[in-house]
Amino acid sequence: MKLYSLSVLYKGDPKVHLLKAAYDLSSFSFFQKTSVQEFMTFTSQLIVERSVPGSRASVKEQEYLCHVFVRNDRLAGVVIADSEYPPRVCFTLLEKVLDEFSRQVSSIDWPSGSPSTISYAALDGYLSKYQNPREADAMTKVQAELDETKIILVRPRGGAVGPGAGLERAWGLCSEPLGSWARRRWAPGNVLCSCSPRIPGRRMP
Repeated sequence: MKLYSLSVLYKGDPKVHLLKAAYDLSSFSFFQKTSVQEFMTFTSQLIVERSVPGSRASVKEQEYLCHVFVRNDRLAGVVIADSEYPPRVCFTLLEKVLDEFSRQVSSIDWPSGSPSTISYAALDGYLSKYQNPREADAMTKVQAELDETKIILVRPRGGAVGPGAGLERAWGLCSEPLGSWARRRWAPGNVLCSCSPRIPGRRMP
């Protein structure tokens, strides 16, 4: 997974202004970097120009995916990534960047601003941090940890409970004694399916 560029732009009428941008072109050769950066800058401006305020979109351009978010106040952000990078994380990043940018840079400067006149230095840090979506985005990290987790009930002398094992068998194979309350609460006889009318510990009239 790779992020190549992160840009903040202003959707003027009719021209789109690039306000600030950061690039990670380390995967390209020295002779390619200039042309690739020009291509990404042009593509980001073109996508914002064709997007309406208050919209989000993901656009495939060659082997890249371009994620764009144009706010109602015409401040826009574009992330260019490879096809494996999670789109949800890209839009989370764009929301965060645009919110921070709008607090630090006066809206008066947006229509006439340029990379040389706008003072906002956080893009390089965000582009570097979000190269690993698991570390940068909490939800992605949690989901990755859940996907990698395997719960195995181990026999006292080795082995594991197979997929078809019943609850009573699993209960009997627990290697550590449980507290008396936990045993009463979660004993096989007290675990009911959702359709059962009986609630453990409550007497039916």
